[in-house]
Amino acid sequence: MNCARQGLSPRVLPMGEIRDLGGLLQRAGFALPVADSFARRVMYRDAWHLMRDLRAMGEGNALAARLRRPTRRAVLTRAAAIYADMHRGPDGRIPATFEFICLTGWAPAEGQQKPLRPGSAAQRLADALGAPEVKLPKG
Repeated sequence: MNCARQGLSPRVLPMGEIRDLGGLLQRAGFALPVADSFARRVMYRDAWHLMRDLRAMGEGNALAARLRRPTRRAVLTRAAAIYADMHRGPDGRIPATFEFICLTGWAPAEGQQKPLRPGSAAQRLADALGAPEVKLPKG
């Protein structure tokens, strides 16, 4: 069965990279921007319940160039079967991992703390944490 008609179209909104999103804070004029992320793995009874949650979270496709007609049920049924075959756990449930990105920035102000110049620290972070320093490989 040929489920793709007239090319491919994304079904969910593309996710921005954390560095790009943090850069947006700077471009918008925020001071001391911080971008952080964490992931949560959630188990679902089936792909239909996952899709329902994605829709409820507003994670549909908001791109202007998206396919404008509804996806055929046969396409979604096949996708759900493939996902279950590839990822179903011993209890029959399927996993989904959600990444949450938190962006924080401050409106610039005269008396605001300024970030220090890289390499200007008076103490090593490893010493403050009581941890051994691990050098990154060059490359």
